Parts: sequence; C-alpha cells; structure tokens
Amino acid sequence: MSRKLFGTDGVRGTANTHPMTADLALRLGAAAGRYFRQHEKGVHRVVIGKDTRLSGYMFENALTAGFTSTGMNVFLLGPVPTPAVGMLTTSMRADVGVMISASHNPAADNGIKFFGPDGFKLSDEAEAEIEALVEQGVQPAKAGNIGRAKRIDDGRFRYNERVKATLPHGMRLDGIKVVIDCANGAAYKTAPEVLWELGADVIPVGVAPNGHNINQGCGSTNVNAAAETVVAHGADVGICLDGDADRVMILDENGQVADGDQIMALFASRWARQDRLSGRTLVATVMSNLGLERYLTGQRIELHRTGVGDRYVVEAMRSEGFNLGGEQSGHIVMTDYATTGDGLLAGLQFLAAMKQTGQAASSLMRVFEPVPQLLRNVRYGTGQRPLEAASVKAAIASAEAELAGDGRLLIRKSGTEPLIRVMAECEDEAKLERIVSGIIAEVKAVV
Repeated sequence: MSRKLFGTDGVRGTANTHPMTADLALRLGAAAGRYFRQHEKGVHRVVIGKDTRLSGYMFENALTAGFTSTGMNVFLLGPVPTPAVGMLTTSMRADVGVMISASHNPAADNGIKFFGPDGFKLSDEAEAEIEALVEQGVQPAKAGNIGRAKRIDDGRFRYNERVKATLPHGMRLDGIKVVIDCANGAAYKTAPEVLWELGADVIPVGVAPNGHNINQGCGSTNVNAAAETVVAHGADVGICLDGDADRVMILDENGQVADGDQIMALFASRWARQDRLSGRTLVATVMSNLGLERYLTGQRIELHRTGVGDRYVVEAMRSEGFNLGGEQSGHIVMTDYATTGDGLLAGLQFLAAMKQTGQAASSLMRVFEPVPQLLRNVRYGTGQRPLEAASVKAAIASAEAELAGDGRLLIRKSGTEPLIRVMAECEDEAKLERIVSGIIAEVKAVV
C-alpha cells in the first residue's frame, strides 16, 4: 500500500501549507485514533509531545481534537525530546504516541510522527492504513464517548530519570566541563538538568527558545557556536543536539566535531570488547562512510547497511536482533536503552567512556580515518522528476563507471525535503569534486 502523506520520518512540511495544516492534522489525529481503536474495546490513550516551534501549539490542539473525536484520551507532554515520547508511550500504557517536530529543519517547518504501543515508530504498512483512513474519513465517536485531554507536567522528569539510569551504577560526571547545545529545541530544559544532576559542570547553549529560533545558528547541524564556547570556556567536551534531540554531534576539547559514524565506531568497538554487541554487528545506512566499514572489518565487526532513515535502521535491528545502529547524521540507536535515536543518551554514553578510560574527548572520537566524502543537495519543484531525465541518468552512469573499484556513489531523493542528494566517496579528492559537480550541474539544468 503506497503512502502519499508520510515520508521517511512522518508527515512533514511548511506549517500552514499542505500537508502541514491544522485541518489535515485534525483528520490525521482522527484517522490514527480510529486505527488504534478498531481492534479492541475499552479505554484508549495517546501521548503527544512537541518541540519548541510556534506552530506546535496549533498542531497540538488540532491533533487533540482529532483524537478525542474518536474517543481517545489525550495526555499532553509539552516540549520533550522525541525519545521521551517513545519511552512514555510504553510506560503510560498508551496505544499510540505522537511527536510534533520537524527535527533539524528550520522553524517554519513542522512534522507529525507516530509511535506504536511498543514505543517504536510505525511501520510503512501502518502509516499507509492511516493515510487511507484520512482519505476515507472516519466516523466520530458518539457524544457520550468523546475522549478527554489532560496535561502531564512531569513527563520530562520521568524521561530524565530513565536516561540517567543508563549510566553505570553510581557513576558521576564530576570534574567534566560540558558544553550542551540544545538547539533552542525540545531538550532545552531536559539536557542541562540531566548533566547537572549527574555532577557535570554545565555550560548551556541554545536554551532560549522563542518559537522561531529552533536550529537557528546552533544545534547538531550548526556546531560553530558550541565549538567557540568549548574553546572559550576550556570545556572538556561539547554535546550538540538537534531540534527534537534524537540526534547528536560530539565536540572535543579543541572544538573539533565527531559525526555519527565516529560515535558509532567508538561504541561498537567498546561494546564488542565487552561482549555486549549483539551479533558483532553495527547497523548503519548507505550514507555511512567507507572508512567506518573498513575500520569495523578490521575489528571483526560486521556493518549491516540499510536505506536512509533511522526508522529503517531500527527495523533492521529489531528483525535481526541487533542492539546498536544509527546514522552519520547523528541518530544513535541503542535498543538496550531506547526505542529510537536519542542524542542525550548517546552523549551520556560518550561521557561514560571518558570517565572509564580517563582519555580526553579528542582521543576517543577519532576512531577511524574517513574516506573523503562529498555531499551536495539540489532543490527541485513540485511535480519535477529530475532523476528520470536522460541527461541526469547518463551523468550518473558515467560517474559510476569512473568510480568502480575506487569509491562509491549514492544519489537519492530526501525523504523529508524536496531535495536531490548527491553523495560520493573517493580517495582522490579532485576526482570526487569533479564527479559530484558534474552530476549537480546536470540536475540543476533539468530543474
């Protein structure tokens, strides 16, 4: 069953523009409510969290109206990280969880993503069935069966305690000076609280959301402010989260950045030595660097690649019984602790490695030498299909032939924005630049 509304991470777009309108959110809530009530009777619950975007108020109210119209009771969490919604969906015995966020996207965008009763994101099949209900329309509940809504004030504190419990028993972070960049997003209270309660010397960045400044000049997609703060304050490490705190970048004491590949390499090698890495396998996407693959091979660890999107990483982990995976962009999934990517949790695990080894962040985060990689994007218009153009196909075929045995090429449409992403890896950086630039030029000529 095909999906039109849902992308790789829920429904996403510019607020007040299809599909991210209040009307669509109401119908989506009603459809999801009907979907999760159709199989059994009794009391049904949904938990709803959000990040700090101005449009979050609108979508929170619209979804609440949709869910209650079908008899679902709604628990409103307010601003909390995405992984908190996954966790609280299960701990509060809810049928479904909803996070209102466009993650790392600009403030004008927003998104709606669903979690099932097990705390994991919904399958493609479930999302397709909900889409079908949106199109068909659903029968509302009778007047006496309309659901209720209740605000839960301690949701983030429940999450805080769960995250702190993932550190080794009794471990404190005394003596570590941490810059924590919360991207003016969902973790702006949670992350500094957790680090302070564990004993760290905390220097917060990006903790003054105003509805418009989420991810603006801060966070995991723009680490410059945090890097400058690390150096200026002589901090030991920086932790940069994105708008909904499900991804992370780590900065060393010099302000240098480690992406998700380096973090996964560190965790995988440590877990393998501790006999904690299920199947001696790390799950990552096709975007992960070739250098990571070579490093893992040397450690006798297998790399299982999936399509782009943390949901596909998690699906592979669950189906094969693996417990560590993630994306180069900073989603780090540890199913021993959480059901989705968790930036704060990954940051804490990095701090634990610093405490246990006594090594500086710079010694821990440069695990392998990456193969030169170049990623560029081209925006395209509604209805355009640039990858189907003969000139683009020819350019791609020529590039693949030139890279054969020497590197790799990946061309794909973004699942969250109208972008064509062109990524290539090659030891010869001049060749890399020429190949990517050539494909980008052909795509631009079409769009």
